[in-house]
Amino acid sequence: MSRLFGSVRARATLGATLVVAVALIAAGAAVLLSLYSNLTEQAGTEAERSARTVAADLAGGKRADQLSLDDDDRPVQVVAEDGTLVAASEKLERISGTGTNAVRPQKQPPPTPEPGTGSGDDDSDDSGRSGDDDSDDSGDDPGDDDSAGATLQPGEIAEESSITDGSATIDGDQADYRFAKVQVEVPGQGTYTVYAGGPLAAEQNAVSTAQTVMLIGFPLLLGVVAGVTWLVTGRALRPVEGIRSEMAEITASEDLSRRVPEPGTHDEVARLARTTNETLAALETSVDRQRRFVADASHELRSPIASLRTQLEVAAAHPELLDLDGAVEDTVRLQRLAADLLLLARLDAGERPTGTRVDVAELAREQAAGRTGVSVDAESFEVAGSRGQLGRVLANLLDNAQRHARSAVTVAVRRDGGRAVVQVADDGDGVPRADRERIFERFVRLDDARSRDEGGAGLGLAIARDVAARHGGTLTVHDAPAGGALFELRLPLA
Repeated sequence: MSRLFGSVRARATLGATLVVAVALIAAGAAVLLSLYSNLTEQAGTEAERSARTVAADLAGGKRADQLSLDDDDRPVQVVAEDGTLVAASEKLERISGTGTNAVRPQKQPPPTPEPGTGSGDDDSDDSGRSGDDDSDDSGDDPGDDDSAGATLQPGEIAEESSITDGSATIDGDQADYRFAKVQVEVPGQGTYTVYAGGPLAAEQNAVSTAQTVMLIGFPLLLGVVAGVTWLVTGRALRPVEGIRSEMAEITASEDLSRRVPEPGTHDEVARLARTTNETLAALETSVDRQRRFVADASHELRSPIASLRTQLEVAAAHPELLDLDGAVEDTVRLQRLAADLLLLARLDAGERPTGTRVDVAELAREQAAGRTGVSVDAESFEVAGSRGQLGRVLANLLDNAQRHARSAVTVAVRRDGGRAVVQVADDGDGVPRADRERIFERFVRLDDARSRDEGGAGLGLAIARDVAARHGGTLTVHDAPAGGALFELRLPLA
């Protein structure tokens, strides 16, 4: 299990599924809330419409016992000011959530006109005044908060209504309802309160259906998302698996000439494959260079060691034939070669130069001192680096120039912007353009320029360029004004 979820493919599938699941849950909750709110509001509107219809009949002069409430399966109550139920739906058996739980109305005596009144209009006015008084009394009742502070005129229906939730049983069927409360001033009878219910069954059924659809559809949709993500991720990561398997085979076979497959796309995987192949190419070049270095070093070391051994063996058998000068020369040559190899190994290991300030002009004069035919024209500039390594660079350049010069070698130190420029020129034959990069490779000698007997092992210029690169500089070769070679060393100023 841990191995399965340790893969990028599994984690991507799980992550995508979780994100979609959270989004679906949030969207489903919003839909259900919106649906519930709209349907509940619709039930309240229907309840208020029914209550106002009954209130309109009362305001029009109908008595409570004359109301037709048995044609509607919705619960309706008409309550007098004193809390007496004066009318209710015929089949109503139980009710809760309204002003009274009574379901059987009490008969009210017919309104009696006041003495001295001669018309229904006068009765209406008298009852209206009575209604005003009753309405004022009702306004003082904290239970009638909808009409508090407002006095209804005879035949007037309150503009405001209140909504409550409750339940009712009609003809043996119990259901939840949304009740609307509307007050009306009945001429000659006072203020009546009408309660009418709007059924919530449609809302409950719709919400239940929506929940069922979501409970069934969401898992199916999540399954589809997980499957599609699994397939798409697998297809996207297939080249990565190809790269991994090829790298595993390269590691097992140690064949650095092989390359990983590069997809024909322009995405991150394709760039990864190209970068991997570039890394393999650089690694192959480095390994080949190391192998050639070891082979060349072994070959270079073999000659002075064999010569020294031969001289010692001859001296052991015939002491009078000992060539002491030759033995010393071979020993010095061997010592220099070992020092060069050690410095190259340190450079290859990534050794960084110290930040010591070095006066390039002073260093150039120091390395040129005691050399025949070498002149120095230098300005004092300081660079940061290793004094020993920079001195080695100048010494190698001077050794190379003297080896190929006919008569003179010149050293010039000047400033060019933010860099110190050191130029070592000779009046020899120069370096052919085709060989100007090859001479900086290790153990490379130009056939017509040097010989092993003259002391060149083919490492001096390679060491000089490597040291220059480690100091953030460059080393190049050009044509000298005198016709020979001009080596130009550029180093950043301190």
